[in-house]
Amino acid sequence: MWVLPTGHRFRDVEHHPLLAENDSYDSSSSEADMAERVWFIRDGCGMVCAIMTWLLVVYADFVVTFVMLLPSKDFWYSVINGVLFNCLAVLALSSHLRTMLTDPGAVPKGNATKEYMDNLQLKPGEVIYKCPKCCSIKPERAHHCSICKRCIRKMDHHCPWVNNCVGEKNQRFFVLFTMYIALISAHALILCGFQFFSCVRGQWTECSDFSPPVTVILMIFLCLEGFLFLTFTAVMFGTQIHSICNDETEIERLKSEKPTWERRLRWEGMKSVFGGQPSLLWINPFAGFRIRRLLLRAKKGGPEFSV
Repeated sequence: MWVLPTGHRFRDVEHHPLLAENDSYDSSSSEADMAERVWFIRDGCGMVCAIMTWLLVVYADFVVTFVMLLPSKDFWYSVINGVLFNCLAVLALSSHLRTMLTDPGAVPKGNATKEYMDNLQLKPGEVIYKCPKCCSIKPERAHHCSICKRCIRKMDHHCPWVNNCVGEKNQRFFVLFTMYIALISAHALILCGFQFFSCVRGQWTECSDFSPPVTVILMIFLCLEGFLFLTFTAVMFGTQIHSICNDETEIERLKSEKPTWERRLRWEGMKSVFGGQPSLLWINPFAGFRIRRLLLRAKKGGPEFSV
């Protein structure tokens, strides 16, 4: 426990000393820096998982388009299902990119200085916490991620499949990612069922441009992939919606932390994560995206927060 001259109490879980007063830290410039840089985590496992996610979606799109839909004799069946599946795939991958490249709510590093704490204008006797790993003042509900090496506001968990933490600023995109992956997985399974039925009822040589053994192998792998991804993402989607409606992150639930904040339940929680009143913007991963701003950020320093 550290007692500051202003009467504030400073709690450090691991008794790590404060940064020296002459340590250079400009909170305003740091926050501005964060807003002007592209977020990307250089984690080997996370990058491999992210690439695998894209390859699996591309594989599913290949099988659906070239094995099942294009050889079909029903023109409108192929067009409608092809457009629907590819639109869902684009939305899923766009949500994945937004989740991966969006700052999840990182706390600036090294802001545990006396000058910064004086600027917080805390009440006398108020306790503040410092993370001994990234030397930052931890806001309420923030937790340290050992992979991102940062404290993340409202951190839910670190997901290797999106190579990023799921936190305050990118939870919406993660929810959309799990929803769209679950939808294309269910769609792929339905199409596989129709394809097997039509092939068994007719001639295997006529239901696909590939040979029967290759067609069966490709569709079996697609069914396994679709079933696994549907199960995983549907469960994740459900737990995320439950967490949002109860205003409780997964970490807080596992640690059984008693809420010291005013909870936003149900629709209030949904509106705080997705923004505003219910609308189509809630399910649009492109909402708020500016290509020009992204290019400017890349020119100003690239992946500033790479680890």
